[in-house]
Order: sequence, then C-alpha cells, then structure tokens
Amino acid sequence: MTGATVRKKRADGRAVDDVPAYRQIMPYIMRGRNESAVLLEQKIDVSTTLRFVEGFDEDPQPRVFDVLMWSAVQTLSHFPKLNRFVAGGRLYQRDGIWLSYSAKKEMAEAAPVIVLKRQFDPNESFSEMVRAMRSQLAGGRTSERSYTDDELDLVLRLKGLPLRMLLGLERVGDAFGLLPRSYVENDPLFASAFVANLGSLGLDAAYHHLYEYGTISMFCTMGRVHDKDGAPNLTLKYSYDERVEDGFYAHEAIEYLRGLIEDPRSAGAV
Repeated sequence: MTGATVRKKRADGRAVDDVPAYRQIMPYIMRGRNESAVLLEQKIDVSTTLRFVEGFDEDPQPRVFDVLMWSAVQTLSHFPKLNRFVAGGRLYQRDGIWLSYSAKKEMAEAAPVIVLKRQFDPNESFSEMVRAMRSQLAGGRTSERSYTDDELDLVLRLKGLPLRMLLGLERVGDAFGLLPRSYVENDPLFASAFVANLGSLGLDAAYHHLYEYGTISMFCTMGRVHDKDGAPNLTLKYSYDERVEDGFYAHEAIEYLRGLIEDPRSAGAV
C-alpha cells in the first residue's frame, strides 16, 4: 500500500502534501504508533491555577482538569501540526479539534469507566466549555446506553476469527479513507488527543500506550497534585507519535500549554 493509493480527503481530514521526503517515508519505516512514540514529561506549578479555579464565580465550579482541557484546545489551535494523524501510510490534517477523555460512572471501585468525546471550538469561552463538558458527563453517567455501548454489543456478537476479520476490514477501510463520517465522529479513538485525569483517582501520571486502532496521535495523563518545595505541583505525561511532527515542535507546544495552565486568567480563560 502506498500513499498514492489512499484518498486525499477523508471524512475526518485531508492529506498533507507539503512535507519533506524524510517525513513522508517515516510511516513506512515506523509502521505503528507505539513504534513511533516519543515520551515527554512535564512538571507544572499549579499555585495560580488552584487560586483561579477556587475563586471562579460561575457555576459549575471548574477543576484543574478543565483548565488542562481548555489549554489543550488552545494549544492545538496554536500548533496545528499536532492535530495530524497517520493513516494508510499518509499524513493527514484533522478537521476540527476533537478530544476524548475518560471518567468513572461513579466514584466506586467497581464502577465502569466511560469515555467521552467532543469537538472543541478554540473560540468557545472557558466557562462555556466547562458547562458543556459537565452536561456531557452527566449524560454519560446515566443508565442510558451510548452509541459506543450499542456498537460494542453488535461487534461482540462475533467471536474469534469472524471478529478479527471484521476488525481487519475496519483497518483496511481506515487506511483507504473509506470509513463514513458517522463512524469516525462517534468513535472516541478517532480524535486529536486522549486526555486522562488519573489524579481524580488518587494516582500519579503514567505513560500510556497509543492505540493502533483509530487516529489518536497523542495521549496525555494528568496526575494528582503534590506539594513540592511548599508549592502545589502536578505532572503531565505524554505519549506522542513522532511521525506527525518532530519532537522539538511537540516540546514547544507543551511549553505553550504549560503557560496557559500556570496562569489561565492572564492567558484569556476569562
């Protein structure tokens, strides 16, 4: 399969042609996301961030995780090359900023984890984003079945070889850009990035694998807040597909994100 055999326009993006030859060949040398993964770690002082969320005078009350999500949207808008993905040996620019994130249905050990996905507008205000995310989260925590639940029930009626064949067909459809918009927009693994708040579970940040299924090029985990030298700090850990853009670009992007998180008011969150 070569880049010339796949579509220039997909339901979720368009092919990027103005890239140097060494980047065009990378998907053939490093065929999977985990083979191409670069791991980055970031320590962030959240002293000002905590004062910002605690002093926020609108409902619902935001959390540090909301600041991270808002900052991620602004960063992807400012560094658009991060919002790319590799499919079928070709690099694509994604249409829109889509973030997937996880949450517990309820704070109980046996409660299942739900995965939510949303398209984010960088022009949306911080308070508007928080309200929209709370509404989405409330819907996800009801007993109503989601699109993903119904999709998995249908797929898992198959077992063994038939299931592997079906998923193989999906991978071929993805490689050739044949999956319909309704499929990719509802699947949380077709997104700009996945953000997981491990701190909400009392855990530290961890490097997470990148999914070979779907088109997510970056996974970010946020750990719990620690006291460091008398100041509250948290750690972010990233797994990043280097085939999308070089590590220096990614480093510059997350340093930009750091500035937004550490002082969201000055960065325009209100």
